[in-house]
Amino acid sequence: MNEINLTWNTSLLYPAPDSPLLEADLCSFPGQAAAFREAYFEAVSTLSPLGILNAIKEYEALQTGMSKAFCYAHLLFAEDSGNEQYRALSQRCSELGSRLSQELLFFDLELINLPDELFDAFCKLPDTLNYQHFISGIRKFRPYTLKENEERLLTRKELTGMRAFTKLFDELSASFSYRMELDGEERDFTGEELLSLLHHTSADVRFRAFSTFLEKHESHGIVYSAVFNNMALDHGQEMELRGYRTPIQPTNIGNEIPDEAVEHLMAVTEANYGLAQSYFRLKAEMLGMEKLRNTDIYAPVVESEKKYAFEDARDLVVSSYAKYDPEFGRIVDAFFRERRVDVLPRTGKSGGAFAMGISPQAPPFLLLNYTGTLRDLATIAHEAGHGLHFVVAQKQSLLNYHAPLPLAETASVFGEMLLTRELLDNENDPTIRKSLLCAKIEDIIATTFRQTVLTRFELRLHLERKNGLLSNERIGDIWLEENSKLFGDAVEMIPAYRWGWSYISHFIHSRFYCYSYTFAELLVLALFQKYREEGESFKAGYRQLLESGGALSPADTAKLAGIDITEAGFWQKGYDFLGGLIEELRLVV
Repeated sequence: MNEINLTWNTSLLYPAPDSPLLEADLCSFPGQAAAFREAYFEAVSTLSPLGILNAIKEYEALQTGMSKAFCYAHLLFAEDSGNEQYRALSQRCSELGSRLSQELLFFDLELINLPDELFDAFCKLPDTLNYQHFISGIRKFRPYTLKENEERLLTRKELTGMRAFTKLFDELSASFSYRMELDGEERDFTGEELLSLLHHTSADVRFRAFSTFLEKHESHGIVYSAVFNNMALDHGQEMELRGYRTPIQPTNIGNEIPDEAVEHLMAVTEANYGLAQSYFRLKAEMLGMEKLRNTDIYAPVVESEKKYAFEDARDLVVSSYAKYDPEFGRIVDAFFRERRVDVLPRTGKSGGAFAMGISPQAPPFLLLNYTGTLRDLATIAHEAGHGLHFVVAQKQSLLNYHAPLPLAETASVFGEMLLTRELLDNENDPTIRKSLLCAKIEDIIATTFRQTVLTRFELRLHLERKNGLLSNERIGDIWLEENSKLFGDAVEMIPAYRWGWSYISHFIHSRFYCYSYTFAELLVLALFQKYREEGESFKAGYRQLLESGGALSPADTAKLAGIDITEAGFWQKGYDFLGGLIEELRLVV
């Protein structure tokens, strides 16, 4: 596979950013939105149940067309935020999207405020079944919804408010290049390349790489402080206007999980922090260190960490999915065959990794920043799982397409488990098997304990910002305090880590998203145990879970695969599984 094929082919959506087809679509949206508003503004409650259904289908068709164009612009910007043509298109779509949102906002509001008897009549029509969960979900926001003019004003100011700060965060972070000496040569690195060095065999390299990465963010501390302070202030003011009790409440309502259930999930996780600390002490023993620094958590336990050529990594991931289900393997392989994956890190490209599901009619895309580590291999399996989820959920319509946040990570984490099984089944070297076991334990720690730390930090940031501007010193203190609860006396945090909050994009892009990783990881541990117990009979229910997209609540979706998330002690089962892995590792150390 040559390097040109390691970039994605966005012409599957539009021929080019200056194509007449894209221009025609962008120019058509305002007229379509205006016609829709003229037909239905202040009229939804006067429609028959069948008339409401037809209006919803029109609305959905309009949203489907817009999602293709706007996601195309986002993909180009993620590919190279320094490209002026891409930046201009991204900004144009952002501004157009804001105007269209204002134009169409009335429809959601009128659905939210439908008289109960009319909504009940709507639900009695057999053809409305596909839309009942969507409408029921947005109607839960009725107590917190403002009048249309006020909602339009909030939407309008977002363009120069939080969206502007989000774009600033993205552009600044993507522009960074880092200089560091490695193997006797001083050279430039991308952020992803530096973070991959946390898997280096040298403790000094790991320390310098993470310090260099964080110190670059510290040097732009004024900007990061402004972004985070304004993000929290903006959110807090909106929560006050709407009458929410806590900053996380709207996320929980959207996730259909009560505040108390989220708090219980995090409390059970925190009660098990000792498991992570016991692993960190065991890892220090394996590395011959008295105590880990937080730069050593992902250190390889073998003399030289195995590197994976991308072609080999791709084949391993495809094989792991295909062994579970040949069709799953074909779906994952298609991402690579059809060049719907952007693979390598470079300056200007978005950091991290993501999967973008556009609509039931458009192909999903994956972004990676592959550097050859075992963690990067797992990331391919993770994002491929997201992509698979987007493909099999395409039997839904757009309003039910995207899984609710607590289930959005289910297929991705399950895919990582399939990969781990594939690697262990094909590896006879006990040293490498030990390394694989460590990687899985560290992955579970990262997607449960660490995500709870992130959520606690985020909550405290929002709550404290209500009392005034937070200095970088104070934000760093909150960050270190929450991390110290996880690390205890088992891990020493490096000085630069007080800036560890500054690069985490979830805080900016997806407020209070992080606990969804904890939810998904513990759910998947239960699913995977069920799969190993039941074999083939498990697969139909799991397929239904993925196909359902966002058509059901998280609890009802999990039930499709025979899982009851309300069962007493459910969350603890995942940590009991983790404890078993740590004990298994202890036996081979």
